[in-house]
Amino acid sequence: MAVTVASQGLMNSSLYVGDLHPRVSDSALQAKFSEIGPVLSARVCRDLATRQSLGYGYVNFEDPKHAEQALEVLNYEPLMGRPIRIMWSQRDPSLRKSGKGNIFIKNLDKSIEQKELYDTFSFFGRILSCKIVMDENGQSKGYGFVHFEKEECAERAIEKINNMIIRDRVVYVGKFIPKTERKSQARKVKFNNLYVKNFPPETDNEKLKEMFSEFGEIKSACVMKDNEGKSKGFGFVCYLDPDHAENAVRTMHGKEIEGRVLYCARAQRKEERQEELKQKIEKQRAERQSRLYVQMSTYTLKTWMII
Repeated sequence: MAVTVASQGLMNSSLYVGDLHPRVSDSALQAKFSEIGPVLSARVCRDLATRQSLGYGYVNFEDPKHAEQALEVLNYEPLMGRPIRIMWSQRDPSLRKSGKGNIFIKNLDKSIEQKELYDTFSFFGRILSCKIVMDENGQSKGYGFVHFEKEECAERAIEKINNMIIRDRVVYVGKFIPKTERKSQARKVKFNNLYVKNFPPETDNEKLKEMFSEFGEIKSACVMKDNEGKSKGFGFVCYLDPDHAENAVRTMHGKEIEGRVLYCARAQRKEERQEELKQKIEKQRAERQSRLYVQMSTYTLKTWMII
């Protein structure tokens, strides 16, 4: 029973602090938030191997009222010259990923700062988190996210702000679509062009076309070659009918031809491949951060119970 009470107390008084300067230490974080009230613990999350800051941390107050006050007073206040971003620590990842109450904003003027975005949307209700996405140089990419506590607040914000002109730009505001739904929608996209690899080295354009012709009329089939005219081991097949292309992928992917397992998939543009790679890297980073957070939360809970 004591563990349950402790966990509940921590949950109501625990804050996530993001956009931290790399030099911010545990003590500096604690000192900043102690301006509001007694701090139970303050921890900057770090890479396990390099011990470098991951740019975020957690602060646990003894009194939930102080946590709420810190959220109101210190949000976007500078710490070591960099505005910090504060939100309630959300321990249930399903709530973060569900998309409920979360909106996506794009075509923002790049001079708009996170506090301005927060102030604009806080008119519609209590905000759990607000973030403008930045590039590696700390410059706005022109889009961001606002997560409301209540879904109806998000709907009202979409209704009022979507297509509004802000700093000479027509801003788009819409419902945030979770990654799982985006992937599901991507799978439904019609396509004509296939990327094929790992076929026998003697395969030329005609043989590649013949290999895939059973599924429907082919517009073109091309084996990519190097400067010496030798096959690079991959190529493209373009169908006139998207249904034929989809059927070919289902049948040919993983099929063994002359001892080789064929790879066949929808041909992607360079931008799509880069985005897919980026998402994979982000997933790995999120999993690594999640493990760190669990370790920190366990340590914090034990410390709290000892006190």
